[in-house]
Amino acid sequence: MPAESSVVSASHAAIGYGATPVLTDLEFEIPRGSRVALLGPNGGGKTTLFRALLSELETMAGSIEVAVNTATVPQTERSRLDYPVSALDVAVMGSLARLPWWRRPGRRDRKRALEALASVGLEDLADTGFGDLSGGQRQRVLIARALTADADLLLLDEPFTGLDNQNEQRLSLLIDQLAAEGRTVMIATHKVEQAAAWDLVLCLNESQIAFGKPDSVLTKPVLEATYGGHIVELPGQPELTVLPSHHHDHEGRH
Repeated sequence: MPAESSVVSASHAAIGYGATPVLTDLEFEIPRGSRVALLGPNGGGKTTLFRALLSELETMAGSIEVAVNTATVPQTERSRLDYPVSALDVAVMGSLARLPWWRRPGRRDRKRALEALASVGLEDLADTGFGDLSGGQRQRVLIARALTADADLLLLDEPFTGLDNQNEQRLSLLIDQLAAEGRTVMIATHKVEQAAAWDLVLCLNESQIAFGKPDSVLTKPVLEATYGGHIVELPGQPELTVLPSHHHDHEGRH
């Protein structure tokens, strides 16, 4: 089991599909309340790790122990926007993870969803259609859905994709707020400059390349090993490299 102050512990772990490993040599421990950047190329294993943390995949070797409720926050660009649901309806869906299959969400669940929307600054838009919200607002509604599910480990899949600078900043502040409340947030991202401001960085490319504090992980040799030939220099920061943001991780669909 993870140490008392940790929410996730991986020990000599390998995970994949069928008999084929996608990720090997996983060895890390994530403390409660951490902001963890997950870096890696398309097919490097980010989605596979998220699926393992959600208990959708079993380890093929070693172990991955998760000590808290976990929820995923998908990219908003992959969400159905033509379905007639409000922001509150989407947030209430988080309660389904806690309820027996035969029970529908009730008044108490709607109250909890409203509180979750308030915590992400969207209580005034509870009745607005989900498809009518901006990309940044939809991202925060999906975080509220995870909070309604009582998740203490939130897995965010490239949440900054398609957001303008103002919404990026608002989302970054929300991630900081969630961590300050004791929740652990893992963010699959290609934004190395943001990862440098978070607590821990986990680099993956079919195996664990590096794990630790940003100042020790975000070096040119580590990022070159993580991204191979798909790297470019960051303007003004030649010591750091990053994969262009239009690359995505879809290995979980194989």
